[in-house]
Amino acid sequence: MLTTEAGLSTAQVAERIAAGQVNDVPVRSGRSVGEIVKANLFTRINAIMGVLFGVILAVGPIQDALFGGVIIANTLIGVVQELRAKRTLDRLAIVGAARPVVRRDGHAVEVTSADLVLDDLIELGSGDQIAVDGVVVEAEQLEVDESLLTGEADPVVKQVGDPLLSGSFVTAGAGAMRATKVGRAAYAARLAEEASRFTLVNSELRGGLNTILRFVTWLIVPTGLALIVSQYLVNSDDLPEAVRRMVAGLVPMVPEGLVLLTSVAFAVGVIRLGRRRCLVQELPAIEGLARVSVVCLDKTGTLTDAAMAVAEVRQLDPTAPVPELLGLLGAADERPNASLRAIVEAYPAPPSGTGSTAGWRIGERIPFSSVRKWSGATLTDPDGISAQWRLGAPDVLLPAGHPALTEADEYGARGLRVLLLARTTTADGLAPEPVHPVALVVLAQRLRPEAPDTLRYFAEQGVAVKVLSGDNALSVGAVARTLGLPGAEHPVDARELPTDPAELAEVVQRHTVFGRVGPQQKRDMVAALQGAGHTVAMTGDGVNDVLALKDADIGVAMGSGSPASRAVAQIVLLDNNFGALPAVVAEGRRVIGNIERVANLFLTKTVYSVLLAVIVVLSQVPYPFLPRHLTIISSLTIGIPAFFLALAPNHERARPGFVGRVLRFAVPSGVVAMAATITSYLVARSVYGGDLAAETSAATLTLFLVGLWAVAIIARPYTWWRILLVLALGCAFAVILVVPFLQEFFQLSLVGTTAPGIAVGLAVAAGALLELIRVTLRRTGADTPAVRRQPAGTP
Repeated sequence: MLTTEAGLSTAQVAERIAAGQVNDVPVRSGRSVGEIVKANLFTRINAIMGVLFGVILAVGPIQDALFGGVIIANTLIGVVQELRAKRTLDRLAIVGAARPVVRRDGHAVEVTSADLVLDDLIELGSGDQIAVDGVVVEAEQLEVDESLLTGEADPVVKQVGDPLLSGSFVTAGAGAMRATKVGRAAYAARLAEEASRFTLVNSELRGGLNTILRFVTWLIVPTGLALIVSQYLVNSDDLPEAVRRMVAGLVPMVPEGLVLLTSVAFAVGVIRLGRRRCLVQELPAIEGLARVSVVCLDKTGTLTDAAMAVAEVRQLDPTAPVPELLGLLGAADERPNASLRAIVEAYPAPPSGTGSTAGWRIGERIPFSSVRKWSGATLTDPDGISAQWRLGAPDVLLPAGHPALTEADEYGARGLRVLLLARTTTADGLAPEPVHPVALVVLAQRLRPEAPDTLRYFAEQGVAVKVLSGDNALSVGAVARTLGLPGAEHPVDARELPTDPAELAEVVQRHTVFGRVGPQQKRDMVAALQGAGHTVAMTGDGVNDVLALKDADIGVAMGSGSPASRAVAQIVLLDNNFGALPAVVAEGRRVIGNIERVANLFLTKTVYSVLLAVIVVLSQVPYPFLPRHLTIISSLTIGIPAFFLALAPNHERARPGFVGRVLRFAVPSGVVAMAATITSYLVARSVYGGDLAAETSAATLTLFLVGLWAVAIIARPYTWWRILLVLALGCAFAVILVVPFLQEFFQLSLVGTTAPGIAVGLAVAAGALLELIRVTLRRTGADTPAVRRQPAGTP
């Protein structure tokens, strides 16, 4: 039974704060400012480029060191964007954070989890996440789920004196606990530090980029060493020139902007979602959304408003005082769920007192449980006669075939929720039968206005929707039919589902609407879909959704949901707006699709740079470029277009195999670019006979045109801004070629018409080969989203 212990005093709280006995667990959602600066500044790529930048500064001229300015700008952009994202996350995290109720100075007050101190007295109710370790000091039918920590699915009944572990959550009942371990000493904090349970979302994009960078590193080291020796031997009479051309060969091998753009894309995604009041608790979750193929939805709070209203009470026993009974059962639950709150509003709770009202007395209480699907209490009438009363799902409380179930099903077929008020002779909380039905309580729910458009969006995008609800299957099916959800005409009662994972997966994939789904079944259904190869997003707001939210690839919780559901989800919709999900999914697709798109540009550059260096080493000729030339080419054909393309709309659902698809385009494209460039360079050498500036200019023209053609392919399908982007890049290069100051600054001079004409011809031939590569990839199905037709958009 509950007591009235006063909790800590203000002075005692101050003493514990001064002693450092505070729940100072680090925030999971982001890095500190220092860590952000360090992570963006001290990178392997910046170290390589910094050394090369220093070498060029030593030999000059300054225009060959322009690539260093690009690296500095990239680092600043990365830091600024991540800091903006951090501010957005921190601001939203304050709004979405759980606020435990503690007793201090005899009063119940809400505090943040970080404000909890040792020995705090924390009140507990259904759906509460336990933030610190402690011991139960008050308990009334208190049930706790520890599955996130122990893997044990069944709730544990807790009595006074029993231990509680942080990371578990209350599934039923009420009580209070005293904090015995806070901060890093708590169980969940230790698990998080050991990374044994609370792992980040798997990121194929992050893993793929790491694979690419490792591959590039292995290519650069031997090729770079050979190039250094080659350029020293070829230009032994001019050491500064040898150094400049050696650096020119090394710089483009490094995909310096790819990691930056990935970070920027993630950060911009966080900021955009933040504007829609979506809290992203793990950054890679944005990527995971791009891969979602199935969205599992709860009905209440997602398709319908959580708030309900009593539409009708159908009295089955005319002798029973139904209004009084409903009011008493409402008063018996200290934390009523949405259904019971609607009943309390229609039949107000009795006046506060010593546990009696108009002669009635409330005895033992059994709180609502998602597993039981009913609640109850022992009520004693004014004549002193006691009875056990139950309020819950009719098809759970009554045996199959009972006449009252026919009426309940008729209401359910109209999309209404039905509860049964019944009397039983047993006091066993686990055995409600046999019961005597007294009344059917009919509750009306309002459909969310954004639900039809949201479901239509998922259908258009090829994302399957599954409705997993604890309500009656007929009722859930009626709501889904009203919303136009395909397959809603055949709802399935989850109590009849097979337990074999393979059979379960087959049923879950074939059907759309499921009713009477228990918490463990939701978890099993998510696992079945994942086992069938689907990427699953789960949305929910209640304690019964926690297990499925945790196991889903992406968990999405409502901001008004239970603290437990918000704690385990990767994304929290703070405004409870189900209509925000399309924007969330679209943001994920934009990030992963666009990073894959621009990765083609960066990897094409790396491939042609490495191959060009190999050919130069074997031919024993001066490297065809100075750093300044490759700064122009990299900026106009990779850096600038990649920045715009990485932030553009993109609605293509991502597929596995990111690294393979990128390499299938980048490797042949890099070979083509290298072949055209080296041919143009060798032809120019035969035409100009030693005029290194003219030879370099011809090779630069060829490589730029081939690179621009690659951009034109990657930018498809064309929109006005994409066409304008390609034209602007071409015009910028043309300006460099015709303005005398820029010609001299960048050492570009097209002499005569023979070599430049051949350079343009070779670029056109290379462009035709790039088009052939694109067509071949499309026909073989090995194409990337970057070279496949997809929905157009504007920035």
